Amino acid sequence: MTDDARANGPSDEERLAQLGYTQVLARRMSAFSNYAVSFTIISVLSGCLTLYLFGMNTGGPAVITWGWVAVGLMTLLVGLAMAEICSAYPTSAGLYFWAHRLAPPRTAAAWAWFTGWFNVLGQVAVTAGIDFGAASFLGAYLNLQFGFEVTPGRTILLFAAILILHGLLNTFGVRIVGLLNSVSVWWHVVGVAVIVGALTFAPDHHQPASFVFGEFVNNTGWGSGPYVVLLGLLMAQYTFTGYDASAHMTEETRDAATAGPKGIVRSIWTSWIAGFVLLLGFTFAIQSYEGALTSPTGAPPAQILLDALGATAGKLLLLVVIGAQLFCGMASVTANSRMIYAFSRDGALPFSHVWHTVSPRTRTPVAAVWLAALAALALGLPYLINVTAYAAVTSIAVIGLYIAYVVPTLLRVRKGAAFERGPWHLGRWSQAVGMAAVAWVAVITVLFMLPQVSPVTWETFNYAPVAVLVVLGSSATWWFASARHWFLNPDHERTRSRPAARANAPEPVDP
Repeated sequence: MTDDARANGPSDEERLAQLGYTQVLARRMSAFSNYAVSFTIISVLSGCLTLYLFGMNTGGPAVITWGWVAVGLMTLLVGLAMAEICSAYPTSAGLYFWAHRLAPPRTAAAWAWFTGWFNVLGQVAVTAGIDFGAASFLGAYLNLQFGFEVTPGRTILLFAAILILHGLLNTFGVRIVGLLNSVSVWWHVVGVAVIVGALTFAPDHHQPASFVFGEFVNNTGWGSGPYVVLLGLLMAQYTFTGYDASAHMTEETRDAATAGPKGIVRSIWTSWIAGFVLLLGFTFAIQSYEGALTSPTGAPPAQILLDALGATAGKLLLLVVIGAQLFCGMASVTANSRMIYAFSRDGALPFSHVWHTVSPRTRTPVAAVWLAALAALALGLPYLINVTAYAAVTSIAVIGLYIAYVVPTLLRVRKGAAFERGPWHLGRWSQAVGMAAVAWVAVITVLFMLPQVSPVTWETFNYAPVAVLVVLGSSATWWFASARHWFLNPDHERTRSRPAARANAPEPVDP
């Protein structure tokens, strides 16, 4: 990795203007704040623990442990490849803009169009997955503390309430959101340390290393062990999503061409370490595997805390987990809204003129915030009739985001030495890292659209392929019917805002 200093290079605003956009959003964020958003969205206390039940059934401790190690390494390669491109093109448009700049001129708009739509799908799904997970854990806590009966309908109500909370915070508490994102980093670090410390020293009994690193469990109904191992990678791969937030926040970040890529990479490797420690702590501390699987709370990590630490300490640490998940969901809505804002700024969403409006008071895209929240709610509603809906939502998040992540990398690999690097780049490792990233994403894209439970019924159907095909089909229809004539066409009236618009931009709000 190389970080070339550019003492006399263009300012953030000048570089953004060179890319064709006017500075409208307030540039308040530091490099740490940019990193904090991605670290918060990855959130090992959210992703690892909300899919821990899936991991227990789909491979068990061995796949939970070794899957985390393998997936973390491959994700780091994907992130390194993305970070290099982010340095060259620091704009909140992010992935689809990168695709447009890197693709051959004749097909550039098409590459950007489909990359953007997959990014939107993944962003909405990851927001749904995070806040649905938070609702599940909140339901578990309410069950333990107040005897709250956890049903699909009540879980959806909690899910909706959490999305509304995050929408309100992103609408009226803009400075609070920035502060909470920074607090979230330390909440996660200290929270993981406290939870793992308690699970290490408090219980009288721990599982042996042979259990944690070698016990294989298959409760999927499938007879193929290798197939189940591959399915089990979803737990880790879903956790490692959302770090494109550092790219989407670059128009609000100072020194964006270096802070953005560093935010992507740092969020991945710090989460890799923290998540490994967390998973070891929980898996070693399992007192009864069957008891955790059949817990009345519906959340095995909650049962593990109760069994290992007792009711009082277990419930207190469960609140730490829920707090981290709420931080994570709040940051996800923020990043999702910035993607919607940027994509609609280029006219790519229905009613784009609504979604890219910016509040003159807060300098934030308020309408995009609420579209992000409502779309996430819609994606979670199938849980009312489909018991595997949560795993399907996480699969959609992984597929949508990683296709969007890897398309610019594929185009960057094809471009070779013609790629104009930014101040942060991979040097001679660029091509090798890019090709490894492309290969990995090709594997997981196919893998996570496959059936996860046997027999396949309406109640267990993995509807991830349906969601992907709906988005692909609708976006393709719109492209060929209309969008190919105007999307990212500088001669069309629906193009991006021009530098002349600067005079009409709202005055900055003091940070």
